[in-house]
Amino acid sequence: MLNDTPHQDFVQRAKWAFTTRRVERSDCIGLSSDIESATPGDLILGEVINIRSHKRIQLSIGRYSTLYEGDLVVLACGARYAPDQYEGIAQLNEESSDMLAGGGVIGLMRKSNTKMAGPTNVKPLGIICNANGHPINIEDYALASVVRPLNLTTIAAVGSSMNGGKTTAVASFAHGLTKAGHKVAAIKVTGTGSFGDYNTYQDTGALFVADFVDAGMVSTYQLPIDHISAGMNTLLGHASAAGCDVALIEFADGIFQAETAAMLKSKEVREIINGYIFAAPCAASVVGGCQALRAMGIEPSIVTGKVSASPLAIEEAQKMAAVTVVTRNQLLEPTSAETLLETIRGSNWTKVMRA
Repeated sequence: MLNDTPHQDFVQRAKWAFTTRRVERSDCIGLSSDIESATPGDLILGEVINIRSHKRIQLSIGRYSTLYEGDLVVLACGARYAPDQYEGIAQLNEESSDMLAGGGVIGLMRKSNTKMAGPTNVKPLGIICNANGHPINIEDYALASVVRPLNLTTIAAVGSSMNGGKTTAVASFAHGLTKAGHKVAAIKVTGTGSFGDYNTYQDTGALFVADFVDAGMVSTYQLPIDHISAGMNTLLGHASAAGCDVALIEFADGIFQAETAAMLKSKEVREIINGYIFAAPCAASVVGGCQALRAMGIEPSIVTGKVSASPLAIEEAQKMAAVTVVTRNQLLEPTSAETLLETIRGSNWTKVMRA
């Protein structure tokens, strides 16, 4: 154990990232110097030594804080998969590790998008431990596991890639359905801990908002599918307990990302999904994405995303993919949102009856 950084010193001085938001800080008593033993979700006290692409950190209180060299930060060890930014693994180097995400993920970068300047470097000072000397892991503070609900209409949002419009679609639909009188849950099922999507969901008026961090995962990249699925079921169970009748769940990245693809192919996962939103940036992405989904036996219920901002792109997508593209305004408007929901419920009922 390290004793040269008193408990109250690092608890009060450090910038605690959004991924640590559920942790009870009074449990954070000491530090372990065995840096390389860190596992996904372990809390790491680090010192910022070189600021590069991530110049700010997302704080646990839900706002940004500018980073300065020498800042103490509390991050969670984790992996990341982000084609637009970095791919990295949940391992640490005691001399210098990488801030893989501004939401508070530390690991080692393996691949970078060429537009990125490189990750901000952080020197791990120790793994934060409790009074018994055990590493504190965000999984210790996860929502209690509950039985998968049976009374929710669950609609999954998937996309062709990062930044295709999934979050905007979920947020818009959540707002439209809320205005129509539904009690809506907006949930991020996979991805890397961040407050961007979480805060966007909060703004919609949804009754229940959560993400995989609430289920004890700092990132879902490289985690077993049954672990991710169990977390999803827990979040849906809490949404049901809160009184929700509709759950909109977002899968990160594109449909070819390993965990997303595996979840979409999972019989257990598909049993609880009543419909699918597919978001894409252009007509070609709609055509290719719909072909890939149909090869999995999935027919998109709603096609939307950045493609829906262009009337010409809509025409191309509808003609070539044999789908109806829905605009953001249609998702936001209560009457059309209700119609879309009833169509999904009706087609799902027909599917069940035919089965």
